[in-house]
Amino acid sequence: MHECILNIYLIINNNLVEEFRAVSYLKDGNDDEKIEYLKSRVNEDFASAFHFDAPQDKANNFMSYNKFSKLEKKGRHFELLENIFSSFDVPEHPLVCVTPVVDGKIFNEA
Repeated sequence: MHECILNIYLIINNNLVEEFRAVSYLKDGNDDEKIEYLKSRVNEDFASAFHFDAPQDKANNFMSYNKFSKLEKKGRHFELLENIFSSFDVPEHPLVCVTPVVDGKIFNEA
């Protein structure tokens, strides 16, 4: 069965999460195969990824990566990605590969 899966990028500059980017695919296979596919596409997908606004506070300041990381450890970082999920019409528990791009450098594990 085809499933919508996403490569998501956290654009981090000077320790601030300033932007999200994402690319979607409809893929068959098991979860491991899908994750491997996403990881294999990280560098290539980055240039063509759709841009999404990162959250800002009332003073228009971006969230620090440290704060994002704390949310991630609690499993709450997906709340910040809802705009991406709704744009790509993904299932309730989407399969994603999240890649940080720190000061212009893509951190790809593949």
